[in-house]
Amino acid sequence: MSSLVAGPLSSLVGLRASPSAASRLFTAAAAAPSSSSSWMSPHAGPSSVRRCTGARRGISQSAAPQKALPFALSTTRAETAAPAQDVPGAGRMLRMIMFGKPGAGKGTLSARLVKKYDIVSMSTGDLLRQHIVEKTEVGLLAESIVASGGLLPDDVVLKVVTSKLDALQNRHWILDGFPRTLGQGKLLDEHLTTKAMPLSLVVNLDVPDSVILSRISDRWVHLPSGRVYNLSYNPPKVAGHDDETGEPLAKRPDDNPEIFARRLEQFYASTSPLLAHYGAQAASTASGATRLVTLSGSTSDEIWPQLEGVIRAHFPAVRERQEAKRRHSLSDAVLAQREQERREKGKAGAVLQRA
Repeated sequence: MSSLVAGPLSSLVGLRASPSAASRLFTAAAAAPSSSSSWMSPHAGPSSVRRCTGARRGISQSAAPQKALPFALSTTRAETAAPAQDVPGAGRMLRMIMFGKPGAGKGTLSARLVKKYDIVSMSTGDLLRQHIVEKTEVGLLAESIVASGGLLPDDVVLKVVTSKLDALQNRHWILDGFPRTLGQGKLLDEHLTTKAMPLSLVVNLDVPDSVILSRISDRWVHLPSGRVYNLSYNPPKVAGHDDETGEPLAKRPDDNPEIFARRLEQFYASTSPLLAHYGAQAASTASGATRLVTLSGSTSDEIWPQLEGVIRAHFPAVRERQEAKRRHSLSDAVLAQREQERREKGKAGAVLQRA
C-alpha cells in the first residue's frame, strides 16, 4: 500500500529527499531557469491552453477551513442524494483537481474561482486538521501517526476526503491536496466511479522554476484563511496586514531556497506518474469525461483568464455567484458614468476652444 507522509499538516504529504540531492537540484534550477519546462513543450507561451499527457504536482496552499464532516465513507446526505450524472445538454458538473509546482499559484487561482463562481473548495490538509482538532475517529488515528513520525495510509486519507465529496454529488467542486501519488489517484478514481461522479477537469500549471525561486522570498500569508500575497505583484493594501481582516501576515517556514529545492524534487518524483496517468486517461476516454489542460504563465494574473476560459467553454453549468454579478454590474455602471463624464468634459472643452 502506498502511504502519505505524515509530516507538517500544511504540506500533508511529501517524499523524503536527501539534502545533497536537494542542493544539487537547487543549484541546477538557479543556474538554468528554463529547466522547469523540460517535461513540457519549451514553446509554451503565457496564453497557451493545451491538452497534455504528462505534468507534475506541487504542494498546494490551503483554503479557508470548513467544519469537518463525521468520519465515514458516506454521509446521510450522500446516501439520499441522487448521483449527479453528466447528462448531455444538461451541463457538465465541474469536479476538478489542480497540479503545479510549489508556489505556482494554485491557492490564489482556486480562491478566485470560488469567490466568483458557485464552486466548493476542499482542502485535504484542512479537513485532516479539523478531524484532529475535533477528535473524530480518523482524527485521533492521524494524530497518533503524526506524533510518531509515521506514514498516514492512503485509505485513511481517502476516507477524510470522501466524507466531504460524497455529500457534494450535485455541486461543482475543487479538491486541493489529494491525490499526491499514482496510488492515491487510482483510489480516488475507483471511489468516484462507484458514485458515478468521475473527475471532469485536471489542470496543470506550468510556471518556470526561475520565476518561483524569485517569488518565494516575496510571499506572505494570512494563516487563518490561507490568503496569499506577494510584494512583487499582489501586495496587501496595508503592508504586513490582511486586506479583509487587518490581521498580521506571516512567512511560511518553508519559503526558503533550500526547502523549496527539496519540495521541487518531491514534486517531480511523485507527480510525474500521476499526471501521466490522467493524461492517458483523458486521451483514451472517447466521451471526454476527463479533460486535462496545461496553463502557462509567470503570474496568476496571466494564468487566470486561461483558467476562466476553460471553465466557461467546457462547463457552462458553472454559474457566477450573485454577489459577484452585483459587483460586476456596479463596476460597469461606475465605469460607464466615468466615461460619460469624460466625454461631456471633452465636448465642453472643445466648445470653449472654438469660442
